[in-house]
Amino acid sequence: MGTLFIADLHLDDSRPQITTLFERYLASDEVRRADALYILGDLVEAWIGDDDDAELPQRIATATRAVREAGVPVYFMVGNRDFLLGEDYARRAGFELLEDGTVHTLHGRPTLLMHGDVLCTDDTAYQTVRRQVRTPEWKAQILAMPLEARRAFAAKSRAESRAHTGSTMEAIMDVNAGAVAESMRQAGTTRLIHGHTHRPAIHHFKIDGQPAERIVLGDWYEQGSVLRVDTDGVELRGLPTG
Repeated sequence: MGTLFIADLHLDDSRPQITTLFERYLASDEVRRADALYILGDLVEAWIGDDDDAELPQRIATATRAVREAGVPVYFMVGNRDFLLGEDYARRAGFELLEDGTVHTLHGRPTLLMHGDVLCTDDTAYQTVRRQVRTPEWKAQILAMPLEARRAFAAKSRAESRAHTGSTMEAIMDVNAGAVAESMRQAGTTRLIHGHTHRPAIHHFKIDGQPAERIVLGDWYEQGSVLRVDTDGVELRGLPTG
């Protein structure tokens, strides 16, 4: 029936209509009959740990577990907002965790799957912070904090992220063409699917003279965004909230 991809939902209590849209879509016939569902990072606005006792993580797990119990594999790759998500929550949510840069063959075509942030190499300030917060030591230090302290830290981090985004040129925050080409060369693929940049599009170009394709997933701030891949090709579309 096709393979489905979503990313950058940024689910948050401040936008309940998007959480409702997410739950409704995951209960749809399209999802329940799919070959697989891939979530390529930034499922939530901020993930403070698998032990978060808030309502939203429970609602997400209920929705994704139901998809898995319907017989549809649910693959999850962490992004820059939910990189603290671990094995415990993955089991509860029915996720199969994927490493960034995984290659899966989709309907006969090897495809490189990424969240996309590592491709934004021109944003050196972001890459410096990313390397710091992905270390086991930093993650262990954060997860050792009480939940309320982690919530406060996440709010502060989101504010800093918005400030950085607002003061950085859009071109710097987009992917670097050389980084894209090198990642695809190393993976041995001519198709890449990623999110992160919130610029949904299907780009056609060449790598070493060979036709290549880069598909960018859209965000879910105002509406949904879904990519469907099947034997006929690819379709990237929005999901209205109404």
